[in-house]
Amino acid sequence: MRKTPLLLITAAVAVSAAGLYYVQERKRVSPHEQTSGVIAGQKITIEYGRPYKKGRVIYGGLVPYGQVWRTGADEATKLTTTADLMIGSLHVPKGTYSLFTVPGQNEWTLVLNKVPDQMGAYNYDQKMDLGRTKMKVEKAPAPLEQLTISVESASGKQGLLKIAWDTTVASVPLTVH
Repeated sequence: MRKTPLLLITAAVAVSAAGLYYVQERKRVSPHEQTSGVIAGQKITIEYGRPYKKGRVIYGGLVPYGQVWRTGADEATKLTTTADLMIGSLHVPKGTYSLFTVPGQNEWTLVLNKVPDQMGAYNYDQKMDLGRTKMKVEKAPAPLEQLTISVESASGKQGLLKIAWDTTVASVPLTVH
């Protein structure tokens, strides 16, 4: 698995007292990262914002149960695959998708949407979903301060997509076709 930090800077446009426009750059609060896994020679890449726990209640608090979550910070998380996949029960043609989840106390749902570039889940449209599949939820062996998404190779064409944060690890098997 390769992780590459993404340096993204946002800009705020303001108007001075004299009526002049200026741009003020500011660094993001949550770092952004690109992580990849190679399974059966095919690359699967995830781009996402990595928020910190910072003492907050994460699931059932900051991230409500039963609602579509961008699965990260800032823009929606993006999944890009160089090959057709099966993620759980969902057939995923090669390409780029936005990745959302619907966290639950005992089960999560992974959502892939055909609109890859979205700001969070603010304009999420279920009609544009490629599909949904269930994820297994487990207790993390130790709390994780920062959201971590990984693509892990298992054997042959098999792998695992994992989302881990705080005391929760959600996972779903994937197969390269």
